[in-house]
Amino acid sequence: MQFTAKDIAALLNGTVEGDELVAVDQLAKIEEAQKGSLSFLANPKYEQFLYSTNASIVIVNNTQQLTGPVNATLIRVENAYSAFTLLLEKYNTFKLYKEGIEQPSFIHESATIGENAYIGAFAYIGQGVKTGKNCKIYPNCYIADNVILGDNVTLFPGVVVYFDCVIGSNVIIHSGAVIGSDGFGFAPNGDGSYTKIAQIGNVIIEDNVEIGSNTTIDRATMGSTIIRRGAKIDNLIMIAHNVEIGSHTVMAAQSGISGSTKIGSRVVIGGQVGFAGHLNIADGSQFGAQTGINHTIKEENKQWGGSPHLPYKDYLRAHVNIRRLPDLELRVRELEKMIKDLKKDVQ
Repeated sequence: MQFTAKDIAALLNGTVEGDELVAVDQLAKIEEAQKGSLSFLANPKYEQFLYSTNASIVIVNNTQQLTGPVNATLIRVENAYSAFTLLLEKYNTFKLYKEGIEQPSFIHESATIGENAYIGAFAYIGQGVKTGKNCKIYPNCYIADNVILGDNVTLFPGVVVYFDCVIGSNVIIHSGAVIGSDGFGFAPNGDGSYTKIAQIGNVIIEDNVEIGSNTTIDRATMGSTIIRRGAKIDNLIMIAHNVEIGSHTVMAAQSGISGSTKIGSRVVIGGQVGFAGHLNIADGSQFGAQTGINHTIKEENKQWGGSPHLPYKDYLRAHVNIRRLPDLELRVRELEKMIKDLKKDVQ
């Protein structure tokens, strides 16, 4: 589907400079764009490409000054970056639009499917499942018994949601994620073996959460593992049983949280960060990549790094000193040799 500069300007409340009837059918970076592409310029570092780009339309700020001829049609807006972000959202909505129930798929007779649903081929919808309006369940998803989905939930191909889990509205879960698998609960026996502890809780995911591909969120032993409103969980993350993640917390890939740890709101967690179990992490905490946290953090809005974790500035100082250790070791050896030589002279 093609859109003209006039159409796009109307959507963005912008003004057109150039051919308002020129049409585009794809989005592209300004330095890579070809004819028929729409791009944008917000960062001054890329201004040079405005004069050489092959894009048919470029969105620019109202304040953008031109220092040479531009072949593309320009659309001037208050904030080019925000405007292009809006277009990306509209484009993505258009690309992902699906409706209807494909066959073969299985929907239990007791399940309740909301309006405007999309259910892909080979999806399984179990007994007592309830979905809200505008849900999209892609092929090969498994939704077990008594799961509840809110409105506007998207489950991409291969998502598994175990029984009794509750997912709020406007939630996106990407391919391969597993929600509600058993927590890692085993009781040691006298002979060194282990007995499995039944995991009878569930997972609750509140509204406006996004969960990345191949992430696993374990069900609670009792009660609930909870992901609070607005949290963003990256790919390849492990969240153990009875964990709570606060609202608007973000976690980067390959991080892991051990059982019963409570993460506060607005926490920022870098890649490969690890939390020990039964901890409480204060609101607004920030953790650099590969930080290891082994005790509760009570101070809010602090930065941490290293393993075991240290205040971030202390971690940086310690890292500098670690880099100096080879030189320090050499100096110590030289001093030891000098002392030995002095002793020989005295004797």
